[in-house]
Amino acid sequence: MNFLKGKSVFISGGTGSFGSKMLDCVKNQKLKKIIIFSRDEMKQWFLKEKYKKYKNIKFVIGDIRDLDRLSYSMKDCDYAVHAAATKIVPTAEKNPEECIKTNIIGGMNIIKASLVNNLKKVIALSTDKASSPINLYGATKLCSDKLFTSQYYEKNYTKFSVVRYGNVLGSRGSIIPHFLSVKKKGIFPLTHEDMTRFFLSLEDAVEFVNFCFGKMQGGEIFVKKLPSIKIKDLIKFIHPRPKIKIIGLREGEKIHEQMIGVDDSIYTVEFKNHFEILPDLKLKSKKIKILKGKSVNKDFFYSSNNTKKINKEYLKNEIFKIEKELQSEA
Repeated sequence: MNFLKGKSVFISGGTGSFGSKMLDCVKNQKLKKIIIFSRDEMKQWFLKEKYKKYKNIKFVIGDIRDLDRLSYSMKDCDYAVHAAATKIVPTAEKNPEECIKTNIIGGMNIIKASLVNNLKKVIALSTDKASSPINLYGATKLCSDKLFTSQYYEKNYTKFSVVRYGNVLGSRGSIIPHFLSVKKKGIFPLTHEDMTRFFLSLEDAVEFVNFCFGKMQGGEIFVKKLPSIKIKDLIKFIHPRPKIKIIGLREGEKIHEQMIGVDDSIYTVEFKNHFEILPDLKLKSKKIKILKGKSVNKDFFYSSNNTKKINKEYLKNEIFKIEKELQSEA
């Protein structure tokens, strides 16, 4: 169901992988207006050329660190998706102040601008690295998650929630395009042979955000149920006889990612295709009674090492699609 129909939607970091795919998915869904807000003028130029026949798409150059620019750009919007972030783990470790400015201060600015403009609903995109973080990127995204979900206590007109998910197949800087780039050499770098990761497609990510706009009451961290895979097995899907070179864990890297930690289990409600981490037990009780969710066990945690494994045929198809896209861009 399209909960965005007739709405004006603001997307921060709108020229990134998620924003570009969301634009592609909703361009024909009769939205009143879509504002693509980002600081990358070159990506905006290419997207503007691609979608020039759509008169309801507006491209705005700006940085989420600039509150005045954000506030002005959000005028007359109904919904917002906050997708802008500093995301590369080693980059964040070596440039901590810049990561904090974008992921925390930028998140605060999104909240302030949304409140000033009386937006109805705002969803901030998060990451599995925000659950029990061990690197700066994860720590800043946990701070961001808390900033957005804490608005639940303010009883504002604007509702704020968070969507947390794992690695997106084919997104910029993700592991599959990297492995495809070294496929001819047949030598694949791997940081640890037991490493696992969650995966979902860009289409699934956009669909889940749309779903969450329809379900959110404010304060939730939505977690989609996702399959995972051993990275060693992923390499074998890309090359039948690969040479794997173990290079050791990078700074701030986990062997297994998680999206819900044990300490969050008391606030977590399970539904058919997703979980929700809630800000208090009162909202949890309401979700269980009205929406027919169920509590998880008190020792529950959701890790890439304890979830269902990815469907092999689905993965093969996704790798094929990504490879074709990369070839067309070359």
